[in-house]
Amino acid sequence: MQHILMRGLPGGLPESAQEMAWREAAGGMNATIDSLFDEHARYRSFFDALKKAVSEGDKAAVAAMVDYPFQARIDGKSVKIGDAAHFVADYDKVVTAKVKSALHAQGYESLFANWQGVMVGDG
Repeated sequence: MQHILMRGLPGGLPESAQEMAWREAAGGMNATIDSLFDEHARYRSFFDALKKAVSEGDKAAVAAMVDYPFQARIDGKSVKIGDAAHFVADYDKVVTAKVKSALHAQGYESLFANWQGVMVGDG
């Protein structure tokens, strides 16, 4: 499931009401992350840096944010990405247009968080 933060909410709410709704939603995510992992500020900073790096196509920066090794699905096959060099080489096969779109559309306040971690889009 993808969530999109809309600047202009239906019904023409005044800017102050929109901002208040956003702050409440972000505060809820902060509380959720604090209860699961502590220190929501680190997660917010990471999320913002990841969105920026992906939107700018900074493969090296994204690679530096990844925990290795991990399994990726490339061309229908499970592939073990062992290090940053391998990630950068296969970046466009791992960080697909669908992944970029989901990340671009994702707002911090609507991330999904549970004991396993924090997820973007539909996981």
